[in-house]
Amino acid sequence: MMNLRMTLAAGLCSLLGTMGAASAADAIYPGANTVGYESPSGWTFTFSMYGWLSGIEGDVGAGGRTAHIDASIDDILSNLDIAVMGLAEARYERFGIFTDLNYVKLSTSSDTPFGILANSLDFTTHSLMWTAAGEYRLIDQRDASLDAFVGFRLFSIKNELDFNPPGLLGGVELSQTETWADPIVGLKGRVSINQQFYLTGWALIGGGASSDLVWDVMGGAGYQFNERVSAVAGYRAAGVDYKNDGFVYDVVQQGPILGVTFRF
Repeated sequence: MMNLRMTLAAGLCSLLGTMGAASAADAIYPGANTVGYESPSGWTFTFSMYGWLSGIEGDVGAGGRTAHIDASIDDILSNLDIAVMGLAEARYERFGIFTDLNYVKLSTSSDTPFGILANSLDFTTHSLMWTAAGEYRLIDQRDASLDAFVGFRLFSIKNELDFNPPGLLGGVELSQTETWADPIVGLKGRVSINQQFYLTGWALIGGGASSDLVWDVMGGAGYQFNERVSAVAGYRAAGVDYKNDGFVYDVVQQGPILGVTFRF
């Protein structure tokens, strides 16, 4: 197994609008919670921007060749090619739906041990993660809410490994793409501390259909500027363990997350 350092992930502000139902807290993601005012009736509109800057650790591979990655946030900043993240949610009374889209492209290079297999290794990955779920509000109070949700998370990952000559594998290029989906279940909620400050978070788990395991957790503290605008700062960690026909994507991402939501 070859060791290399590379980067992944992301914090790019991305805008997505949606229709959402009124309640004291809305989207599963940061900044979408609203505290300290009466819930309006009917459908509402949320417009969110958030960013997630995460390190990554785990194993990735293509064509039966696997590389271990262990990248800090500093590595991410120097190797990230592009990252796009966005979310949308619709709510009506106790019912709702939400979707989340994450796309990241990164590339890096690393010297191989002793230069026997190759002079160096170039690695590029394209990672698409899309989540969609329906939700039901279990607790709906002015100062607290709790939602249960069920849905799926879809992954489409392309790994590219290029071995640079000289060396036994010099000139070899490996590329493999896998797309799969797994069911997920989870909870999300918030608790108001006062008229301005609140705590928020979510937790989901899934897998079994394609991946061995999928999970995602976040916890944060938010501030309500007014009835329409709120912001949150927190920490998020997510993982997936997938292996199939020489393709490996067994990684954990974690790091700070920031968000702002405009709600109408």
